Amino acid sequence: MQQQHSPTGAVDFERFRLRRLVERLSEAGEVDVREEPADLVDLATALDGNLRAVWFRQAGPERAQVVGNVMGSRRRIALALETDEAGLPGVFRKRLETVHPPIEVSSAQAPVHQVILTGADADFTRLPVHLQHGRDGGPYISAGIDFVIDPATGWTNVGIRRLMVRGRQTAGIDLNAPSDLRAIYLAAVARGEPLPVAFAVGSHPVDFLGAMVSAAPTDEIALLGSVRGAPVPTVKCITSDIRVPADAEYILEGYLDARGLVEPEGPYGEYLGYYGLVKRNPVFHLTAITHRGDALFQTVTIGGRWAGRTDTAMIGAIKTEATVWQSLRAAVREPVAVCCTSTSGGMYNVRVSLRQRVPGEARNAIAAVFASLADVKHVFVVDEDVDVFSDEQIDWALATRFQADEDFVMASGFRVVPLDPSLKGRRQGAKAGFDCTRPFGKGASFEYEIPLPPVLQERARSTLEVALAAGPHSYLELMEVLGTRDGREVAIELERIEAAGRLGRLDDGRYQIK
Repeated sequence: MQQQHSPTGAVDFERFRLRRLVERLSEAGEVDVREEPADLVDLATALDGNLRAVWFRQAGPERAQVVGNVMGSRRRIALALETDEAGLPGVFRKRLETVHPPIEVSSAQAPVHQVILTGADADFTRLPVHLQHGRDGGPYISAGIDFVIDPATGWTNVGIRRLMVRGRQTAGIDLNAPSDLRAIYLAAVARGEPLPVAFAVGSHPVDFLGAMVSAAPTDEIALLGSVRGAPVPTVKCITSDIRVPADAEYILEGYLDARGLVEPEGPYGEYLGYYGLVKRNPVFHLTAITHRGDALFQTVTIGGRWAGRTDTAMIGAIKTEATVWQSLRAAVREPVAVCCTSTSGGMYNVRVSLRQRVPGEARNAIAAVFASLADVKHVFVVDEDVDVFSDEQIDWALATRFQADEDFVMASGFRVVPLDPSLKGRRQGAKAGFDCTRPFGKGASFEYEIPLPPVLQERARSTLEVALAAGPHSYLELMEVLGTRDGREVAIELERIEAAGRLGRLDDGRYQIK
């Protein structure tokens, strides 16, 4: 993709800066600010299960500034996209409709080049990298957005990867799962060539969302621009030709050596709440660190006892919802909402509400979600009157609108995410669908009407006998006829009419004159 060039001073480098967002979130009461000195080993404990982001103002002996859990709630992600939780899905999908090619700026303009460290000064151990889980194989840089040029197309591929610090200038990187970066790297290994890669550390949530978007092959920096709603200012790396966000907090430059998946990496506490085992992976060699003069280091939360409150689960859920929505739009006529639970890792359990126009659309929706992502395991489809973001309402729909012998859909042999421990090492797995919708055409029937508190309406006053002679009435309607806000008078009048042998009832409970 052709990069536009920007004249000096024409780019706002602060609008999508992580530090500025954290300051705004702090004003909104979403950040736990820790002013006291904190040892690096204590950062994970402060973050674990915290309902707010945590900003450490003095982390480690260097008294570095570190922030974590910025994306650990839908509200914070919504604020980052300048909307609220209800508007988040729609705003995200709408932004993806517009492409914003990146703008290239000079090194002198780029805030992320205010400090440049190369040679021996490019040292992982100069960064406030902390041990995140008790049995991790080492400290992890968990907030890395990776950028690599695909030699086959010349396009920049963007993803999200963690780095396990092995030493001052080497780190492990997980490339076991299928991905574009894995394919690009293995092609480089086949040629016997190292692969230059750069990582942005300290990024606005919109960039994480853009890095997770599934799209047709393209230069993926433009996808970051789509979610931003504005072009990404990029700058050429110091030690490679990769263009990276010029407004990031840190950039780590280097290359993956050509030996392939050979060195042990892990274990690591994964997004499903369990440890991932030691794997054989490539080695990343650090060649440069560049950063802002007042850079804010970022760590993301993943796994643990409260996996549903982590950065990883939250952004994964939003990405899953957007992908599923696209599949639903092609499969059913009127999807209403999609929710992927963060407690399922942001991918495994998906809830869909829809307004059925013809019989069978609930099954079509289940099939569409099955095919949309390898990650999804369980699909719950409900009617439009059920809030898919409410655990209580979903549990109610499952309890009252689902019969296992009629409404359960199961299929096997699907491609899966190998980290799922229930697979017991298999590479194929099963998916299940739960049709928790009302029988088609029953939506307006009395037995499926949701009981709500009584609300009196204005009605012409009359006697009960005159009103009932004109047609059947409910008890509430009879209260309106008498103009009472008490209701006991109606019981007395009905008792009198019944004593005269003139009171009748319909199957829906309304009263009438025989």
